[in-house]
Amino acid sequence: MAWKKALIVPIGDAKLNMMSGDLQNFFRKQNRMKDTSQRKLPPHRAAMNILWAPWRRPYIEDATKPKGCILCQKPNEKEDRRNLLLFRGGHCFILLNLFPYNNGHLMIVPYRHLDSLSCLSPGEMVELLELAQKSEDILRKVLKAEGFNLGINLGKVAGAGIADHIHLHILPRWTGDTNFLPTIGKTKVISEDLDSTYERLFSHFHGLPEADLS
Repeated sequence: MAWKKALIVPIGDAKLNMMSGDLQNFFRKQNRMKDTSQRKLPPHRAAMNILWAPWRRPYIEDATKPKGCILCQKPNEKEDRRNLLLFRGGHCFILLNLFPYNNGHLMIVPYRHLDSLSCLSPGEMVELLELAQKSEDILRKVLKAEGFNLGINLGKVAGAGIADHIHLHILPRWTGDTNFLPTIGKTKVISEDLDSTYERLFSHFHGLPEADLS
C-alpha cells in the first residue's frame, strides 16, 4: 500500500496539500517562484502613496530656489514667521523643520556655518543643549509629546540633508505614531499643517530668555 500521508507546506498566505509523490513537482514550482519578488508589478498594482500636504505648495511653486546655505539665510532674512523660525538665541536659533517626520519636528541650529561638533565654541555647545532642554519642556506641554528622538547627522554619509551646517533634530514621539502605515505602507501621516503648529508653539518660545552662559 502506497504511503498516503499529506504534507502541509506554507507558501505565503496559502497552504499546499500534497501527496508524497508530488514533492518533485513542488520543489520545481518553488524554484520558479523564487524570483517573483523581483518581478515588475503591473501598473494597477504598483505602490502609490498619496499624502495631502498643502503647506508645501509655495515651496514647490517658488521658481527662485535659494542658493547657498539655507540655514545661514533663514536667520538673516528677518522673516521669522515665513521661515518658521521660533526663537533666536545668542548663538543658536530654533525653527520648525519644513519637511517634518512628525508634528513639532524642530531643528536647533548655530548661526555660524560649521559642519562638526568639534568646531562649536563652549558657548554654542551650552546654548544648543539648553535650547534642546527648553524645547523638550515646551513640546511636552503644548503637543503632549510622550517621548523624543534627538539626533545630529554629521556628513552626507550619515544622512545629513544639509551636511555643511550642523543642526540638532528634536523629534516628538507618541504612542502608536509608528503603526502599519509607516512600517508596511511606507506612508507617514502628519496630522497638522506647519502654520498651525507654528501658531501653537510660537508664544511659548518667544518669551524664552537667552541661555545662561555664565
